[in-house]
Amino acid sequence: MTQPERGEAPAGTAGVVSRCLAAVVDAIVVVCVGLAVQLAFGGLRLIITGPPFHMPDLSLWLTGVLGWAIAVLYLGMSWATTGGTLGDWLLGLRVTCRTGRLLGIPRSLLRAVLCLALPVGLFWIPFSRRHASVQDVAVASAVHYHRF
Repeated sequence: MTQPERGEAPAGTAGVVSRCLAAVVDAIVVVCVGLAVQLAFGGLRLIITGPPFHMPDLSLWLTGVLGWAIAVLYLGMSWATTGGTLGDWLLGLRVTCRTGRLLGIPRSLLRAVLCLALPVGLFWIPFSRRHASVQDVAVASAVHYHRF
């Protein structure tokens, strides 16, 4: 097997576009989960206190913290258990360690935190010989095309 030219992805390694599209799908999933949680709390409040129904009125910082926590748990647990989120599944991507095994919970959660804190780390991919993002380099992971 020949080595890829500079700027060309190794066979099966996911590029920037597919990873960004998967991230958009995952962002939509996180928003939907956040809305579902708010609806559940509003419903619980309706059951306890009675009508009228009110959505919880959270402060902006609390909304951000809860959204961030939902995103970290969703990404981290998806990568640790199946190797992919819903966005990864739709685009045929799988996140593993370099040896091809699943990442495990600590590394998956760290990768999720890094992906949320430094999303521009994806733009390192075209310059990396392994086509790895900054997050992949930090946790020794790889993203490959995969059929689930």
